[in-house]
Formats: sequence, structure tokens, C-alpha cells
Amino acid sequence: MPIKIPNDLPAVKVLSDENIFVMTESRAISQDIRPLRILLLNLMPKKIETETQLSRLLGNTPLQVELELIRTKTHQSKNTSEEHLLAFYKTFDDIRDQNFDGMIITGAPVEHLPFEEVEYWDELCNIMEWSKTHVHSTFHICWGAQAGLYYHFGIPKYPLDKKMFGIFPHKVDYKRSILFRGFDDEFMAPHSRHTEIRREDLQAIPRLKILASSEEAGIYTAMTGSGKQIFITGHSEYDALTLDAEYKRDVSQGKPIEIPKNYYPNDDPTKDPIVCWRSHANLLYSNWLNYFVYQTTPFDIEKVRNKR
Repeated sequence: MPIKIPNDLPAVKVLSDENIFVMTESRAISQDIRPLRILLLNLMPKKIETETQLSRLLGNTPLQVELELIRTKTHQSKNTSEEHLLAFYKTFDDIRDQNFDGMIITGAPVEHLPFEEVEYWDELCNIMEWSKTHVHSTFHICWGAQAGLYYHFGIPKYPLDKKMFGIFPHKVDYKRSILFRGFDDEFMAPHSRHTEIRREDLQAIPRLKILASSEEAGIYTAMTGSGKQIFITGHSEYDALTLDAEYKRDVSQGKPIEIPKNYYPNDDPTKDPIVCWRSHANLLYSNWLNYFVYQTTPFDIEKVRNKR
């Protein structure tokens, strides 16, 4: 949460120059507060695992969040029970007339397909188009980020020679990014993907700014200038054993897979992984909720649809 200090205190300028968020008295007095409405479009096969991971991060702030879960109507999940889906999930048709302060679009294991061949691509395009007028800020993850960049800006994905798999060091490219306020000079984040986006394609789009990247894993974060759309190519939400489960699954199925980098002590899969990304994951989601949703979304949520 921001610190509230007197309007004319010299610290206002000093802290602002240090990229620390301060709220002046006049702004604090005029603030209205209500729960944030966050929509989660869960495209992952193990929906309970993903919804739990993201709920943990969204719940680790002082802000009150109302989470709404939706799934695609044009694809039937094989890894989540119908009872769970009926009890907790809606479809786009159920919520399309509503407005939301924030939205998360998850990754999905469909990288091997061209976007247009994904079973629910048309439905996803409709949702992403709708988000322009009904969501204040949309947070895209992994394949969801690639899909968003392709739909909104025509940016392609490219196949990798081998899976980008493990925990990789990153740096903040844009030092004044409020999404990365409080981050260390180097931070770790998980990746698990077979495709990539390229820096030169992003740099060709004036509306996009690259915020963070990794020498080995490539672009990590990009966003539009206002933060209306944010794209994260990794999986900061992953639990300690998520990559472990993926690795052991691929090994058991005889798939070509390397040991995830910077994950097991001494690259020994019999040992428990070392978690080195949790604090930055919490800070990433806290910054998004605070600066790109709570601080700027209209108090009257009906006015969200007037924001482009």
C-alpha cells in the first residue's frame, strides 16, 4: 500500500524520484474504496492447481479481491472434473455484460499449434476484444501472453530448438517501471515453454514497452504504456514442485527433456527444489493489483467500459 504524506513535504519529490509510490493527503482524502473485481480465464488443464496458485498471490495483499472464474465454452477440460467446473466456473456468455477491474489470462499447453488452429481461438479472440472495453487492466501469462501479443499487435511466436525449462535470472530493463517497484537488480522466475517472442518484433510496436528480460530466457515482460495490457512470458505463479511434476511426467512418457535449470540442488532430481522466485512473484502481483488496478480503476465500475 502507498504511504500517505503531506502534500508539500520535500520527501514527496525525493521518494517519487526513487520510484517509490507516495499518496498526497489531497488524493487520499478523495479516494473511494471497494472490493476489486478480478476475472480469471483459466486455460490450463489442471485448473484447480492453477486457480490455487493465482489465488494465493492475489490474496497476499491488503486489498479485497472478488475473484470470478471462467473457462472456454468451446473446449471441454479432460483434467478437471465436471462437478468442479459446474460449481465454480462460468463461461464468457455468463459475464460478457459485466465489467472488471482486472483480468488474468493464463497459459495453455497448445504452443505446438498455430494460434488459428487452437480449438478455442475464436472464443479467446472475442474475450480479448471484449477486454478492451470491459476490463481496466489485463494480465497475460506465458502462452496467454503470446496469444495476446499476436491478437492485439500481430507479433508472432517462434519455435525453440529445445524447451525453455527452469528458473532463470532476469533484470529490469525499464528502471522506472512501477510494475517492478521494489525488485532486486536481479530476480529469478520460472519458464516452461517451447516457443518465444523476439525483442525486435516488440520494439517495432510503439505502443509496447519492454520492462524486463533475461539473457537466456529472453523477453519476460512487456506492456502498453498505460498498463491496460500486460504480458508475462514466464510462470511466476508456479509452486515449488510444479516444474518437478512436469519434468517427471515427461521422463515417464519418454519425451526428450533436460533437467530444469537452476532448480534442483546440484541438478539432482532426487533432491527437493530450491524456491528462489516466491518473493518476487508476490511483489509482481501486488504491484499489478495496486498500481495498475486499485489506484487507477474507476470507483464506479460501470465506467470501466469507457476506458480504452
